[in-house]
Amino acid sequence: MLRSALLWASQNKTIARQLPNYRFARKAVTRFMPGENVDDALRAGELLRAQGIPTVITRLGENVTEASEADDVRMHYADVLATIAGLKQETQISVKPTQLALDIDEARCVDNLKSLADSARRVGNFVWIDMEYSSYVDRTIAAFDNVRDQHSNVGLCIQAYLHRTPKDLEHLIKSTTAIRLVKGAYRESADVAIQSKKDVDEAYMKLATRLLEETATGREVGAPPAFATHDLNMLNRITTTARNLGIPNDAFEIQMLYGIQRNEQLRFAQQGYRVRVLISYGSAWFPWFMRRLAERPANLWFLVKNIAG
Repeated sequence: MLRSALLWASQNKTIARQLPNYRFARKAVTRFMPGENVDDALRAGELLRAQGIPTVITRLGENVTEASEADDVRMHYADVLATIAGLKQETQISVKPTQLALDIDEARCVDNLKSLADSARRVGNFVWIDMEYSSYVDRTIAAFDNVRDQHSNVGLCIQAYLHRTPKDLEHLIKSTTAIRLVKGAYRESADVAIQSKKDVDEAYMKLATRLLEETATGREVGAPPAFATHDLNMLNRITTTARNLGIPNDAFEIQMLYGIQRNEQLRFAQQGYRVRVLISYGSAWFPWFMRRLAERPANLWFLVKNIAG
């Protein structure tokens, strides 16, 4: 019930307008993002690089309503890729299709994605494409397939809690191993998504095992698969499965969010695993923040402590 309430709040426009004005909310969100500007994200990435941990950064915001806004997002990320190259950081970018005109014009969105993939390829970088609500899955996969035909430096996020994901994975894995597996954090109905945490966990593990079995063949196309979770029990199961399949520690990635499980990030990196930290930035942080609170009760407790303070 708590998770449902938080996910409902993430879509409430009134709360989204009011809550960011409160100091306690702005203070709490710094637990999960170092600042609202890309420079804040890059500085945090530099600190993590010193600890041997690369990063992926994303500008918060979704569902742009004007083509000019989508063009601004594309140009912003192109500039970010050039800045990353100048800094020589091992930092990738992750983009939302609805930031790049998916709601407005699917062809324009594909063109924007191709443009970013071109910009990334010129500087030896990589573009992750996020997955949003279930209503966007077909269009997002179609856009990804279109871009992937000419660009190997793109990867796609898939969500374990959607009933359709096993079939989507079999489609995607034919052309790429650059797949980021997440549990799923949007508010979806029972006919679309698994509702029980236990069942979501089992669905995640089945999909992770399928990706690891593909990795065990030695076939890597584009990039290694990435397992994005802070569930240590799940990560232990994944690393044990990988070990049993004879997969080296650096043949896949473990991805975590900035500010969560910091000691575990270091521990996995020290054990030779590829660890990458996702750093978010931008002023449109409210929906994203609510989804982070919904994922883990400990995150909500952190917010309560900030209110009390």
